[in-house]
Amino acid sequence: MSRTFAVFSAVLLVLFVMPVKASEFALEKPDEEHIEYSPFINKAFPQNIYWGDTHLHTTYSPDAGMVGNFNLGPDDAYRFAKGGQVQANNGMQAKLVRPLDFLVVADHSEYQGLMPLLRGGDPELLQNEVGNRWYNWFNEGPEGQYKVFLEFAEDLAANKGRIPFEKIARSTWDLMGETADEHNEPGRFTAFIGYEWTSTPDGNNLHRVVMFKDGADKAGQVVPFSSFESADPEDLWAYMADYEAKTGGHVLSIPHNANLSNGLMYDTKRLNGKRLTAEYAKTRMRFEPLHEMTQMKGDSETHPKLSPEDEFADFERMDKANLTGSAAMTDEMLPGSYARSALRRGMELEKRLGSNPFKQGFIGSTDSHTSLATAGESNYFGKASMVEPGPERWEHVLIQSQTDPSLTTYAVDTSASGLAAVWATENTRSAIFEAMLRRETYATTGPRMLVRVFGGWGFDEDDIHRPDFAEHGYANGVPMGGDLSNGPDGKAPNFVVRAVRDPDGANLDRVQMVKGWMDASGQTYEKVYDIAWSDDRVQGEDGKVQPVGDTVDVANASFKNTIGEALLFAHWTDPDFDSSQQAFYYVRVIEIPTPRWTAFDAKIFGVDMSEDTVMKLQERAYTSPIWYTP
Repeated sequence: MSRTFAVFSAVLLVLFVMPVKASEFALEKPDEEHIEYSPFINKAFPQNIYWGDTHLHTTYSPDAGMVGNFNLGPDDAYRFAKGGQVQANNGMQAKLVRPLDFLVVADHSEYQGLMPLLRGGDPELLQNEVGNRWYNWFNEGPEGQYKVFLEFAEDLAANKGRIPFEKIARSTWDLMGETADEHNEPGRFTAFIGYEWTSTPDGNNLHRVVMFKDGADKAGQVVPFSSFESADPEDLWAYMADYEAKTGGHVLSIPHNANLSNGLMYDTKRLNGKRLTAEYAKTRMRFEPLHEMTQMKGDSETHPKLSPEDEFADFERMDKANLTGSAAMTDEMLPGSYARSALRRGMELEKRLGSNPFKQGFIGSTDSHTSLATAGESNYFGKASMVEPGPERWEHVLIQSQTDPSLTTYAVDTSASGLAAVWATENTRSAIFEAMLRRETYATTGPRMLVRVFGGWGFDEDDIHRPDFAEHGYANGVPMGGDLSNGPDGKAPNFVVRAVRDPDGANLDRVQMVKGWMDASGQTYEKVYDIAWSDDRVQGEDGKVQPVGDTVDVANASFKNTIGEALLFAHWTDPDFDSSQQAFYYVRVIEIPTPRWTAFDAKIFGVDMSEDTVMKLQERAYTSPIWYTP
């Protein structure tokens, strides 16, 4: 041993064994002349985008466990979301091209965890008449399993359970919390604890995902609130308020599938038939800052009959009936079934109530019941195990109407959607949850386009090219989900937008600003503005930009990025602004045409589908709105 090394070792030994004061080894404080080199010190604004799914079901959801998802539980769901390879229920191997950043396993609270016990012949369940019947049906094979599913659907529609399951609910919920905590890796992957409250009065969809900010130490102090206890969302919010008061924790709920609610999701009266109140509006907005804009059961942005001037309104439309196919959708139901009209209704209600019950931001999610959070057209593993990849799945019945065959839903009607995008400071439960509360989120139909928008009163054309685009945006305006007010006299709000294509996806066709506003009489309006577009197209006198073109080769399920742009910037000032009128603005980003999942199925399995099958689509993103209040 050299003398130098021996001396060094002795010094280290002394340092480890001798008590020392922290101040003796503290770095010297910089003097007044000291200058920090890193420009990012103490920057607290959200600089990161995180991708996730807030609506995923496993075998612990009864409707998943009844129809093919017999093996994949929460642990498998988290492993898959993290990028792991998992064997799907049909035996195929499945993997994401890129892992997710966060996931909510949201198994239904109604009969949560029942099916694994029922399939295993749990003696206590077999003593129950319904449990025994379901067990026997289940062992008959697919036809019997579907009969179990239909009775479960009847229970949901009646908001009444047939099988006592309190003990099951407790043990299952404990397992869900423990599994989420095990997979939660702050800074790398966020596993949220959650469930779905599946209110379906008369077959109409009022479903919500209930999502906890907390770990199992707090979430485990309660059990999920079931629609068998109450189908009224006001009772769900009361449960949520009680949870927060009891534990000091935090929870939110996310409505979804408004398009299958037959007008109930954004109705102008309460579920009990009474008038909306200011307290109702405040409570709803406290617990429901977001709306699930797009998922497997169609797109909920708008409808051609609601937005006849919007050439992109007819997209992944599922509008024949309510969720169970028991009642047809009518034109009168449409305004309560879509997000854009809900935003307009919210302004009308705020004028009367003093508070806006429908002031919601947007996310997308999958609603997959396979435990596999896939949202890509080329990697579509179905959203129910009975319609995982196969040559005949496109024509498989998904929801059989018991009243009218024309209201039956088929697999071909479903979408590969969608994803939730969140701007947050870090990948943790706290940061992502807080971003959701402030609505700094957007929805995509599957691709990971990068979208950012700021609204203010003093942005100019040069701001869209700034390298410090986001920092400047926060310093001089508000992000998606924010509020504008008190504008300078004579000034109209202006917006700066950046949209970047998914690096593994399609180029962008255009960026649009969707505006809604209310005049002095309380009448609401909407308009869609093209604010950036590709390929040197020219905006016509009517403000419209011509279609971008189409490179899709349906037979080969392929396309080329020879049209469109990888990056689109926009600086836009509202040309029709009236400072006395309340308004909202959200950005919609449209991709060039690409093959739909049906085109991939046709190519891979050599299937000839019916001529009216949709084989291509233009994927999109929807940012949360920015609101203007006089």
